Amino acid sequence: MTNSNTYTNHLVNEGSPYLLMHVHNPVDWYAWNDEAWAKARQEDKLVVISIGYAACHWCHVMEHESFSDADVAAIMNEHFVSVKVDREERPDVDQVYMEVAQRLTGRGGWPLNVIALSDGKPVFAGSYYTKSQWVFLLQQLNHLYRSSRDEINEMADGITQDINVNSLVGLHSSQLSYFQLNDLHQIVDEWMSLFDHTYGGLNAVPKFPMPCVYDFLLSYYDVRKDVKILDIVTLTLDQMAMGGIYDQIGGGFARYSTDIYWRVPHFEKMLYDNAQLVSLYAKAFQMSGNPLYKQVVEDTLRFVTAELTSPEYGFYSSLDADSEGEEGKYYAWTTDDLAILSPAEVQLIKDYFNVSEQGNWEQGKNVLYRKTDDKAFCNERGLDILQFSEQLTEVKRKLLHIRNQRSKPALDNKILTSWNALMIEGYIDAYKAIGNPEYLETAVRNARFIADNSMTADRQLFRSFMNGKSSIDAFLDDYAFTIKAFLLLYQVTFEKYWLFKASELAQYTILHFYSNESSLFYYTSDVSEQLIKRNFELFDGVIPSSNSIMAENLYILGEIFLNDDYQKMAQHMLVQLADKLPETGPYGASWLKLMIWFITPPSIIAVVGPDCAAESFELHRMFLPNVLIIGGVNEEDIPYLTHKNVKEKTTFYLCQNRTCGLPVHSVRELVAQISNK
Repeated sequence: MTNSNTYTNHLVNEGSPYLLMHVHNPVDWYAWNDEAWAKARQEDKLVVISIGYAACHWCHVMEHESFSDADVAAIMNEHFVSVKVDREERPDVDQVYMEVAQRLTGRGGWPLNVIALSDGKPVFAGSYYTKSQWVFLLQQLNHLYRSSRDEINEMADGITQDINVNSLVGLHSSQLSYFQLNDLHQIVDEWMSLFDHTYGGLNAVPKFPMPCVYDFLLSYYDVRKDVKILDIVTLTLDQMAMGGIYDQIGGGFARYSTDIYWRVPHFEKMLYDNAQLVSLYAKAFQMSGNPLYKQVVEDTLRFVTAELTSPEYGFYSSLDADSEGEEGKYYAWTTDDLAILSPAEVQLIKDYFNVSEQGNWEQGKNVLYRKTDDKAFCNERGLDILQFSEQLTEVKRKLLHIRNQRSKPALDNKILTSWNALMIEGYIDAYKAIGNPEYLETAVRNARFIADNSMTADRQLFRSFMNGKSSIDAFLDDYAFTIKAFLLLYQVTFEKYWLFKASELAQYTILHFYSNESSLFYYTSDVSEQLIKRNFELFDGVIPSSNSIMAENLYILGEIFLNDDYQKMAQHMLVQLADKLPETGPYGASWLKLMIWFITPPSIIAVVGPDCAAESFELHRMFLPNVLIIGGVNEEDIPYLTHKNVKEKTTFYLCQNRTCGLPVHSVRELVAQISNK
């Protein structure tokens, strides 16, 4: 191993914390840039493309075992040009080469390590390798490149051609009647076997939260009213909230659970997970009134404020899983750690959070999790729930104080536009559900941060903001999620600035991302760097697919502005994927959420007159997933609001199929109209 200060490579001027982790590796790393590719061409070398992210545990392991080793570095420096990529900054690069890895090996994962020709065409792709495995691969591929050039060129051409085959989705007949409610019911019914009906979530390990799945199911339940749909949602939310995947002391969720019980997480905390889960729990609280869901929202947002919020009101990307070189050390507990507590408090922690002397995890350590909710816990022990709640709050305060003395996991302080937009959505949904005005203020501040720092005068967005500087052309998810966040912000503030900013961004996205051939949006802009493949992001992962969210945006803009062209675009997009949705399982959830609107179009509530935003708040407190709310005073440039200039008192109109009903002057009267429609 080398001394960490012996070497400094070409990453020294980069902003990404992940890239800077490798700045003192003896490997002569370059960032993804023209200089690296020119060097490879000039020196006739293969290129190592190593992709990861700051919170990735196995990325750290490979960095320690291989990339910090002088002997390994000597091989890489002599025979290869080595390029480090932060997948969160360059998801376009990651998507292309992850597809290569999945085609070649049948699996993905990070670190993603690719060997490519100097034109970017890949000859090999895989994930984590031990030092000996990595050295063997390097030596074999370099030998093949030097001795069998024609063979390796043919291999690269074949792989590149393979990933470009069938990249466009075939067109279907675009008839609105294509979407039928019974078809939607059948798709969802077939999902039921995919869920864990004991512990919630999908039947898989590791177990990811997948918030967009349950967000769709809540909207779908509003249409179908089938209790088994609601049961799988509430089971999942309850089990996650009581599990170790949720930080029982500090709030916020880890990235996934390593077991079926949600008990032992992979401890990294990602902004995008917490943003979406805040939205999900807020909507579930609106619908059910379950105090557990409200607590999760409030505690998670306290975590986001304390740990992931920048002075400029941007949101940082993640917290590492590791601290002091050990995964989960910051979050795990031994009974010795509880010495500061009284004997009664120690017993409470043992009973409530399932802590034991021998540990419930590994090496005598405990992950805090719960088996029951507070009411059941108190009933089993004959405790007064109010007194118990006060005692628990004090004990958790003490444990948080103890934990704050530990070395904290590393922070990835990139501010990514798409993830920030998801967090805006989270704060808006929390405001609507709970009513805390600080949540709306935070959403507005972050939206203004994006508008001021990540958006140019000609409506172009940047992907990343660090150290006072925006960089990297934005991708489709940045545009789609920002448009959605601005549309949501308009609906709760009635400030049309956000509505028209969303409209402008949509126009830019259509101009630079839209494919007339496929009726879908490319992930990359036509003015950005062109890779060996221009991808379409079609189905949900842990984040909703950017095409599905863009289609939703077009539907909403089309509805608000009575723009038939936008609605037809959204319809064509959905039709493209409709045949595939029965096969994709829950990974098509965001498309199915849009399908609900094409089958049973949402109502429009138009609110006009003085204090229209304040008086519409009672509406926002209600769970109305299939309703759009617009409003303002003297808004003649918004079709539903023209000729509705009411000066005397706030007036509500319920509109359906582009026709508005009789005006009413209270939310109570409006709700009666909704119930009778």
